[in-house]
Amino acid sequence: MSSIQFSRFVGTVGAALTLFATPAFASQGGPQGSVFDLTRVRSTLDTIDDAKTNNYSFDSKADSLSWARSRAVAEKATGFHIVVSLQDKHLWAIIGEDTVLSAPVSVAKGTTLKYAKQTYTFKTPRGVRTVLRKEADPIWQPPEWLYVETAKEYGLQVGHLGTKSRVKLEDGRILTVQDGQAGVLENGVFDTLPTDEHIVFGDTLYVPPLGSKNRKVEGELGKFRLDMGEGFLLHGTPYKDSIGMAATHGCVRMRDEDIEWLYDHIPVGTKVYIY
Repeated sequence: MSSIQFSRFVGTVGAALTLFATPAFASQGGPQGSVFDLTRVRSTLDTIDDAKTNNYSFDSKADSLSWARSRAVAEKATGFHIVVSLQDKHLWAIIGEDTVLSAPVSVAKGTTLKYAKQTYTFKTPRGVRTVLRKEADPIWQPPEWLYVETAKEYGLQVGHLGTKSRVKLEDGRILTVQDGQAGVLENGVFDTLPTDEHIVFGDTLYVPPLGSKNRKVEGELGKFRLDMGEGFLLHGTPYKDSIGMAATHGCVRMRDEDIEWLYDHIPVGTKVYIY
């Protein structure tokens, strides 16, 4: 058997009022002083002058108009909410017109992966989302694209394992899954495969089934995550140098102290405005 080591890459009103006890967060470094300046935003929302001033880049005119519309929606938000600027790579937590957290983030890199008949575009979508759930010490179950990306990098084909799969290998052994873990059967004896390695036999990388031990990765999402649905998360990261860059496959990465603050203070149901 050959293997490729995993590539590491990649409420209530009362609760809201407690945020005012942490003013230090509002003074953290960020674009243009880091505070989400609603007065300045209101004066420029109907044009893209601000985008030109900040040297923002867009794929097309339609893309720039989408940005302007999403920013307009964010500017009109009231109550306790989160704003994420993809161009500035920055996040703000806001109550009314008060910024209670200002933090740099890492956003999607905007690239496209093509392999066989599959196409994956890695973007953080603009629009309004909702914090659906929160989790401490999250376990990551890599999406399909991770395996496709790795297979393309190493010139491999992609195969899939199901919970009842039995794949006959060239040496006569059987690749299968037992008790939630992939392994090989030889002469009736089942040997488990490492859970921290890709499953590669010959020229094929096998995708383990969701829920299996081989499809669970600890530490990749940091200490906390806030789920915004459809696979898009606000989460921590072990890759500190990526903060402030376009480096993710769609999620918004944050520093440990910032995602912990959100986890502690942001109620489930909070709106997230992304532009």
